[in-house]
Amino acid sequence: MKMPKANPATIKSSTIAAGSLSSRVLAGVDARATWAELVNGTILENAGGAALRAKSVAAELRGKSIVLATIDQFRAAAALVELDGIARRIVLFPPDVAVEHLAYVAKTAEADVLITDHDAAATAPHGMGRVIRCVRNLMPVDGADEEPSTIETEWILLTSGTTGLPKLAVHTLVSLAGSAWHTDPASASLVWSTFYDMRRYGGLHIFLHAALTGTSLVVSHAHEPVADFLWRAGENGVTNISGTPSHWRRALMSSAANRIAPEYIRMSGEIVDQAILNQVQAQYPNARVAHTFASTEAGVGFNVNDGLMGFPAEILESNPLIEMKIEDETLRIRSMRTATRYLGEAAPVLKDADGFVDTGDTVELRNGRYYFTGRRDGTINVGGYKVHPEEVEAVINRHPVVAMSLVKAKKNPITGSLVVADVVLNAECAASSSSEPQRDILQFCRAQLDHHKVPATINIVATLPIGESGKLVRRA
Repeated sequence: MKMPKANPATIKSSTIAAGSLSSRVLAGVDARATWAELVNGTILENAGGAALRAKSVAAELRGKSIVLATIDQFRAAAALVELDGIARRIVLFPPDVAVEHLAYVAKTAEADVLITDHDAAATAPHGMGRVIRCVRNLMPVDGADEEPSTIETEWILLTSGTTGLPKLAVHTLVSLAGSAWHTDPASASLVWSTFYDMRRYGGLHIFLHAALTGTSLVVSHAHEPVADFLWRAGENGVTNISGTPSHWRRALMSSAANRIAPEYIRMSGEIVDQAILNQVQAQYPNARVAHTFASTEAGVGFNVNDGLMGFPAEILESNPLIEMKIEDETLRIRSMRTATRYLGEAAPVLKDADGFVDTGDTVELRNGRYYFTGRRDGTINVGGYKVHPEEVEAVINRHPVVAMSLVKAKKNPITGSLVVADVVLNAECAASSSSEPQRDILQFCRAQLDHHKVPATINIVATLPIGESGKLVRRA
């Protein structure tokens, strides 16, 4: 496959090239700045508590490996604008990752500097020689960096590992930005937002798209209630917004769901079933609703815009810059958007001999369309039969009384495991005392699923665990 030449630009230079910086903003929970202020400001303080001068940032941090561990997304965004092209490596350490992993991450990334806005990270054992605090609000820089930014910074994203320690996936700005390099500057009326944390792939992709096209962006906060975020997104006139299906199920259950009036909605990060597509479209009838396949390692694969779950078989050959294939029932991807490798001496192999990333997402072909069935390593073994939890959830979620569900295994001495389901009812059913939802849901499942896939038990619960990544928490 012929690859286009990589674009060596930085976030800052690309944002400046997009123009109209004074009219586009980055809005956080308690901070707000125009893109003009971001490219001419700093969020980093010196030892005396004052903002670092631009020349000091370049002199002290050029060529360094940096761990960025902030709670606040606005400060993380400001730091990324400032450091890209100066730092040799930037490690994005999300607030939901245990601070106990900081030393391991720092050692693996050969980190020199920790940048943070909270004491837990600053005081934890980490082995880095320098700690730089973030100031509360963006401050104008004192003097310009005379030496141009010539370093192609490595971007390190953390993913969950099988040992409990995170894996460190290596990207470049080019692989993360994807098609944003070739996108025209956005119109002034366009305002992006996302439920994702920008230290995770889904949120970072939206941040970079906004930065490289000069688009206004509203970012969430790690501890912000869903209703508060929806109110703030509505007040800022958000037109485009992304999140996982679980994000959207929580949003639809919120009393503030009607505070936004998006024109475009995109879902990714989990299997998108027909129920959530229909529910989101019904709530926001004037929005275009799409879903995207993307992962930290494989990058963005494709978008689906026809309102249906799954994807047409021909989409595998629809983009000459992204090669995709199905092998051993899993989706494989090769493109410039994939991560290059994992960091670490004993790191697992990311790509096969031909450069393809095995996503681990299983699919099956039915009538010219592929449907995601689950994760290869997430099946439940019921008497020798494999059950994908997501397949059962897709059926349960179609029942009219269900808001969302989580299917898991329960040990059984005869079959090895049984399928059980935790179910959150929608507001109308939850308020009714006369309904028998467990029986109705089980009958619904029996009519549509093979016997071994039908849940042995339906548990009605008030909430389901959703991680900071926006995905259902499937393992303790």
